[in-house]
Amino acid sequence: MKSPFENKSVVLGVTGSIACYKAVDLCSKLVQAGAEVDVVLSPAATRFINPITFSSITHRPVTTDLFEPESELSMDHVALSKRADIIVIAPATANTIAKLAHGLADDAITTTVLATAAPVLVAPAMDANMYENPAVQENLQTLRDWGVTIIGPEQGRLASGLVGWGRLVEPAQLIGHIAAVLGHDGDLVGRTIVVSAGGTVEPIDPVRVITNRSSGKQGYAIAEAARDRGASTILVTTPTALPDPTGIEIARVETVAQMRDAVLAACQQADVLIMAAAVSDYRPVEVADHKIKKSESGNGLAIQLTENDDFFLEVPDKVLKVGFAAESDDLLDNASKKLTAKRLALIAANDITAENAGFGVDTNKVTILDREGGMEDLPLMSKYEVAHRILDRVAKLLSKS
Repeated sequence: MKSPFENKSVVLGVTGSIACYKAVDLCSKLVQAGAEVDVVLSPAATRFINPITFSSITHRPVTTDLFEPESELSMDHVALSKRADIIVIAPATANTIAKLAHGLADDAITTTVLATAAPVLVAPAMDANMYENPAVQENLQTLRDWGVTIIGPEQGRLASGLVGWGRLVEPAQLIGHIAAVLGHDGDLVGRTIVVSAGGTVEPIDPVRVITNRSSGKQGYAIAEAARDRGASTILVTTPTALPDPTGIEIARVETVAQMRDAVLAACQQADVLIMAAAVSDYRPVEVADHKIKKSESGNGLAIQLTENDDFFLEVPDKVLKVGFAAESDDLLDNASKKLTAKRLALIAANDITAENAGFGVDTNKVTILDREGGMEDLPLMSKYEVAHRILDRVAKLLSKS
C-alpha cells in the first residue's frame, strides 16, 4: 500500500475566498498522492482563479455551472456525488457553509454535497469577525451534528489585515485530515495503536545530553499508516525535526522515564504497541545543575552511567507488542533474542549500516520475525510502505484474537 489516496475519487469544492490559491496546492498534492480529483468551483471562486489552473493539474474537466451543456452534473446531477469517496470543500466560505447547513442546492457544489452518501470534509476560510459570528458558529455546529468533518480554521494574519481565527488550514495538514477520513472503513477501525518514535534524550547538565541518531521517521510513518487504516493512533515522540502528523494524538517526551510513563498510560486502553523509538540504554548517574566547564588541566571528563530500566515488560499482556531491532551486526540473532526476551508478537530487524536503510533516510529495509519462528525479508522500500507491511501482520494477529 503506497498511499491512502490511490484509486480514490476526491471531489474538491472550491468557493469564493482569497484562500483559493491554497486549493491549487491541495489539488496538486492530492493528484501527486494518486487521487483522481474532480474540481467543482462556485461562481464566486471563478472570480479568484481560472478553472484552467485546476484542469491543468488534474487533466480532468472542471465543473463551474450546474447547467453547463458538457458538465456531468447537467446530465446527471449526482454523477460526481456517486463516484466520490470523499467530498472536500476548501476553502469553504460563510455563504457556502450557510447553504449546506440549510440544505440548499443552488450551485454545483451544494448540489453535489446534498446528493452524496460519501463523507464530507469542510475547511472554513473567512475574516475573523465573520467566523466568530453566532450564525456561522451555529451553522458549523449543525454540520458537525450531521457528521460533516470540520477542519480549522487556523489563527493568523488575514487578508483584511486582522489577526484572528479564519485562515484556511495549510494543504499539507489538510492532506492528513483527508487521509484520516478515508481510513474510516479501514481494517484497523475500532483499534487503538500506540507508536513510539524518535531518540530519547538523557541530560548530562543543562546544556549537554546523551542521545542517538534516530530521526523518528519510521515511527511517524507507522503512526500515519495506522491512522490511514482507521486506527485511533497515539504517537509518543521525542523532539524531532518532523512536522506533527494530523489526526493523531501526540504525547511529547524526552527521557526514557518520561517515555515509560507516557507509553504505559496510553497502553491502558490500547490494542497494540509498536515501539519504533530508539530508547537509550544508559543515563548519567548524576545530572549537574549547572553547565560543566571544560577542564583546564586537560584531563577530560568522566561520566558515570547507569542502565535504564526496560519498561517493555510492564506493558499489559492484553496489548499486542511489536518492537524494532536496529543492529549493526548479527542482525537476525540479536533480533530473535530481543523478540523472546521482551515477549513480542513481532519484531522488525533492520541493519543500520545498510545503504539507504539507516537513520535519517526516507527508506528502510527490514526483516520481520514472529514468535512462531517465521521470517519475512522485505526489500528496500519507503518507511510508509514498511509501516503498512508491519500493520498487515498486526491486522491479521488482531483478527485472530
